[in-house]
This record gives sequence, structure tokens and C-alpha cells, in this order.
Amino acid sequence: MNSLSPSLAKARALALLAPLVMLAGAYAFQYLGGLHPCEMCWWQRYAHFAAIPLALVAYAARGRACISGLFAGFAGIAVGVSGLIGLFHAGVEYGWWEGLTTCSTSPAGGSAADMLNQIMASPITRCDVAAWKMAGISMAGYNGLLSSAAALAILALLLKARKA
Repeated sequence: MNSLSPSLAKARALALLAPLVMLAGAYAFQYLGGLHPCEMCWWQRYAHFAAIPLALVAYAARGRACISGLFAGFAGIAVGVSGLIGLFHAGVEYGWWEGLTTCSTSPAGGSAADMLNQIMASPITRCDVAAWKMAGISMAGYNGLLSSAAALAILALLLKARKA
């Protein structure tokens, strides 16, 4: 794997940009659109949260192509995990199978009174009901499709860089 490989550079860029864009979209829907995440939405975000520092390590190690490619690959796998969770979540929303959780939000902590206030102020967010759809595809479905495609592209670019 050559440190000057355009494929490695593209893989690193995609490994960083994909989770950043997906998280930006999720937070825009949450804070600008008022669509609160359910538990499975958070699971998808956690995988993207993991991908970002892995991609940053890939950038930091760009002088060492092997290490850089390895961490870009780890980031690509994390993006792919988010995609798989998104596809599973979409299946739950479409009623193809049942989810694994009670699909509710939980309080962050604090005193008993604080927790009660958080519970009372929190919206009920179910995992089995799509809060938003476009062209019949939910947000979880779009995350599943886009993140899976990005993960495959990252891994394909890394394979191409390895052959170079």
C-alpha cells in the first residue's frame, strides 16, 4: 500500500466524511426537525461516533500507509456496522421482524426529581414507527443504504490501494 496512493487518500476521506455527514443529518433532523431518536437510532450513531476517531488516526498515520489503511479499514467497518443496524432498524419499522428492545428513551441521570422531570419532558420514541420517510424509505433505511454503500466503497478503495 503506497502512502501516495489516490485510492488510500479517497478511502481515508470517505471514512471520515461518511460518518460526519450521517451524524450531521441525524442531528439536523433531531434539533431542527424535532425528530427525537429512539434506542436503535442511537445504536446507529454510536457506530458512526466510533468511525470518526478511527478515520482521524488514519489521517494522522498517513506517512505510514499500512497503519493508515488499517485504521481507514476499521473506520469503514464501523460505518458498515451502522449501515447494518440501520437496515435492521428499517426492517423493524416496516414490520418485517421485531426489534430487540423496548424502544424507549431513558433519563440521563441526576437526582430523583431531575430524572422524573426528564422522563416527563421526554417524547416517547418508538423504534417500530418511522418518524420520517421519503420515497417510502425511512431515515434508518437511508442510513442503512448510504452507510453500507460507503463502507463497501471504503473497503474497495483500500483493496485497490493495496494492489497499487
